[in-house]
Amino acid sequence: MTDLVASYGGTPIPGWWDTIRPHSFGWVTARAADDVVVGFVNVVTDGGDHAFLIDTKTRGAFQRRGIATRVVAFAAEHARAAGCEWLHVDFDDELRPFYLEACEFEPTAAGLIHLRPSQAPA
Repeated sequence: MTDLVASYGGTPIPGWWDTIRPHSFGWVTARAADDVVVGFVNVVTDGGDHAFLIDTKTRGAFQRRGIATRVVAFAAEHARAAGCEWLHVDFDDELRPFYLEACEFEPTAAGLIHLRPSQAPA
């Protein structure tokens, strides 16, 4: 996962996946012919009707090929099959066309409280 994050200019955090995995309902990966992970999305749930997408990622060299769209669609299909009624996602404004147009999410009103202050670089 750290290699995937670094591939698109993100900041990889060693041990991230080991911390996140126990909270996952499931996850979807896409792999290239050489078995390298090129796409990923994590799905968490409240244990009832709601599933949440987090950490959608596509390897830098593979972006803009529809991989993330297919990974999200597969996650939605399996959340539905598992009995979830709703699939939620939060995103930054620049990802609005991806989630609302390519992935067909509906815009909703939502609220957010930032619980930790931003860390200024040292």
